[in-house]
Amino acid sequence: MLARLCLVVCTVWLLAVPAHAERFLVRDQSEYFQAAKNVEAGDTIVLANGEWRDFEMVITGEGRKKKPITVTSQEAGKVILTGQSSLRIGGSHILVSGLVFKDGYSPRGEVISFRRTKQDLAHHSRVTQVVIDSFSKPDRYESDYWVGLYGKNNRFDHNHMVGKTNKGVTLAVRLDSEESQQNGHRIDHNYFGPRPVLGSNGGETLRIGTSKYSMHLSNTLVENNVFDRTDGEVEIISSKSGGNIFRGNLFLRSRGNLTLRHGDDNLVERNVFLGFGKDYTGGIRVINRNQTVRENYMEGLRGSAFSSALAVMNGVPNSPVNRYVEVEGARIENNTVIDSARVGFGVGADEERSAAPSKSVFRNNLLGGLEAETFIEVFDDMSGITFANNRVISGEVDNALASIKQGALELERAESGLAFPVAAKFASLGAPRDLKPIAIEDVGVSWYAKPDDRSPFGASGTVTQVDAGEGLLAAAIIAAAPGDVLELATGNHIVDRTVSLDKAITIRGVQTADEDAPPAVILFERPSLIELKEKGNVQLANLVIDGSLAPDSVGNSMIRTTSYPIQSNILIELDGVTVRNLEVNKSFSVITLGKSTLAHRVSIRNSRFANITGSIVSASAETEDFGQYNVEYLDVIDSKFAKIGGPIVDVYRGGRDESTFGPYVKISGNKLADVGKAATNRSGAAINLHGVQTAEVVGNKVASSMPLRIVHTVGTPKTTLADNLFSQTPVPVLEELIFEGAFRVTASNNIIEEGEAQ
Repeated sequence: MLARLCLVVCTVWLLAVPAHAERFLVRDQSEYFQAAKNVEAGDTIVLANGEWRDFEMVITGEGRKKKPITVTSQEAGKVILTGQSSLRIGGSHILVSGLVFKDGYSPRGEVISFRRTKQDLAHHSRVTQVVIDSFSKPDRYESDYWVGLYGKNNRFDHNHMVGKTNKGVTLAVRLDSEESQQNGHRIDHNYFGPRPVLGSNGGETLRIGTSKYSMHLSNTLVENNVFDRTDGEVEIISSKSGGNIFRGNLFLRSRGNLTLRHGDDNLVERNVFLGFGKDYTGGIRVINRNQTVRENYMEGLRGSAFSSALAVMNGVPNSPVNRYVEVEGARIENNTVIDSARVGFGVGADEERSAAPSKSVFRNNLLGGLEAETFIEVFDDMSGITFANNRVISGEVDNALASIKQGALELERAESGLAFPVAAKFASLGAPRDLKPIAIEDVGVSWYAKPDDRSPFGASGTVTQVDAGEGLLAAAIIAAAPGDVLELATGNHIVDRTVSLDKAITIRGVQTADEDAPPAVILFERPSLIELKEKGNVQLANLVIDGSLAPDSVGNSMIRTTSYPIQSNILIELDGVTVRNLEVNKSFSVITLGKSTLAHRVSIRNSRFANITGSIVSASAETEDFGQYNVEYLDVIDSKFAKIGGPIVDVYRGGRDESTFGPYVKISGNKLADVGKAATNRSGAAINLHGVQTAEVVGNKVASSMPLRIVHTVGTPKTTLADNLFSQTPVPVLEELIFEGAFRVTASNNIIEEGEAQ
């Protein structure tokens, strides 16, 4: 009897003790998938250090709260998923950490998906300490997500994502099934690093929901993340659902704003936006019902209209879910906005968006704009907003809100670096004094460097001397490392091939004190001197480039982009460069940007161009009117142009998309003579700007040339036309394609031919 009792007790004891958790070290994909079939709660799969190429990784199972199924790296950061790789997670209580996605792209619609199939979604699962670096599809307009969150109660934290160059949201919370709604996801302590300008809609960094599901609650928490230079499009965060909380996030030098695009009952609190004076940096845009925006801090922002520091929009009466639901019941209080360009009310008001905000409160806000500039703008009736105890300390206020108290206040910097009123009686204004931005070292991973913002040109510190002669320059370019400088001796440098460039290179002539010293001259014998490929950037200085040896080929161009898509945004800089004799055929251009290519900046300064049959800068390849374009910033400064067949600048952006800011074109201090008269110049213009959002044409002298042509399309374009002299040149052609009214231009001191002022 006693022996039988002991046997029963032992059996019960064995059943009560959990089985020992297994730890599987796997060295290849076959071993991984075998281990993944057998894992149970508490088990860990460890991926051996090294490169895992073309690895479509899948993990699912039923872990438990204190015994998750874990997949991790042997050492954090030393397991690299490359090629066409992805990760799918199903089941519950799954933990993945320590991986790096690099040098490839996902063959699927997501790099990391919190679902294995549409039926097997992840719940109570976590991805942490994972890096996705430049893991973008080759075609910039082929869309995918880097992270798709499905299911419920999942966490995505302490991850590092940088360099997404193709269309599609960096991280998307999906609500396309009942099982993924009211999800309780947590997105926290992540580093969302630089995302370059996409030049198209679809460049959001974070989106929660879509217009189709915007009337559903998501209940997602976005907390203590850093958004650093996330410039993809006008919406950094696009909230398209209800019940979300955005708290304690830091936005650094990021173009665009946090947009409450669709959905109601969201909370935006204690976030910090620091623009440092960068173009188009914005804060918070308010749309829809019962939104609360409180205790946020905004400084150094330069955005206006949709990307204002605070933008309260007009809505569409009885709006469908995919348009603009009018603002109703908003509470905007205790926010600080200083050293910023704009706060707007009724933003976007037009014939369609005619519903002004209602039943809303704007109080206890501390507001400061730029001196002697319009700061607070009003575009419609604001009687539906109650304004109370706000203070404007600088900047001009629209007469419609003249009742807001105005007057300077003394501010002081706290240890956090944020500024607050000195006087105790103003302590109730603006963001609370205990607010401080999250430190950048507290987000992401500690073992993977965050990118700096240095110019790629000259970054290596290596300067190589190149003698004049045939073939030497091409060989030096091929041998150079990224960031190298090639310094050319005086004399002729003959290049007998088109040089394919996939790195940042500076090519410059030797500068001497003797102004009569012969220059370094580059002559090229192929249709192009340089073909820019992925990661190709070029800086030219103090050179003469001569096209007289080029063959008579269709589509000649001194610098062109490759015929296939380029992921990275390119840089082209010319300073002190003379380009001549590009006239072997009818359309020989200097710089040609092709389809699926975006130049972040093309800069031409202190340069001379003569005897060229084509254009100087051709950025007009995206003609499908989808809102795409070829160049973000184009500067042509203090340069001379003579006998140019096409326009010196030909820029095209078509369509009605409002999701991007560019192009921005500045043409200043130049001299043009005999420009644009070639029969092949279809634009009929010396300067052709179509759909450019910001244009400054200032202080130029244009003689015996075709007219300046500017066509406005979408948005609220800003065109400045000032201090230009047009002699023996037709009057500028100015046209509005969509806006019904006079052409929107700031014009002054322009002289046409015989001194007639415009």
